[in-house]
Amino acid sequence: MLPSKDYVKKLADRYGRKEENLLPILESVYEDQHLIADDVMIEIARELDISAARVYGTATFYSFLETKKCGKYVIRVCKTITCMMHGKNQVLEALQNLLKIKVGETTPDGLFTLKETNCLGQCHKGPAMLINDVPYTELTPGKVRDIINEYRLQEQASA
Repeated sequence: MLPSKDYVKKLADRYGRKEENLLPILESVYEDQHLIADDVMIEIARELDISAARVYGTATFYSFLETKKCGKYVIRVCKTITCMMHGKNQVLEALQNLLKIKVGETTPDGLFTLKETNCLGQCHKGPAMLINDVPYTELTPGKVRDIINEYRLQEQASA
């Protein structure tokens, strides 16, 4: 990976150096690194000539961007009232029991991070969750167990 300064300069060359280019740059950083580190945020602020607080505020506002190290698979469970009415609490409890972590934590092996997020746009098929960019809908505790076991088997096969 390029040092932060060179990396951010290339992104600014691609997207532009205006404040409205901040979000595309942050998205690109997250896509490449699965994390928006402090040193990268500082370089983005310098390159776009905006405050580091503005960069940090934007990076932490959006639930699909991460400023803290997460697991390989970030599980985002929809926390809207619609999903709650369709069993989100039971699904979340099943995930916590399976992974042996609470919301906001990462499994000791670094595979899974469990988060809650606002609407995933799947209200008609709730409860819903995303694992990285893959949506899962009409969840039940049993379906969640199968999904997590599938990811674990996938990891064992690639090890």
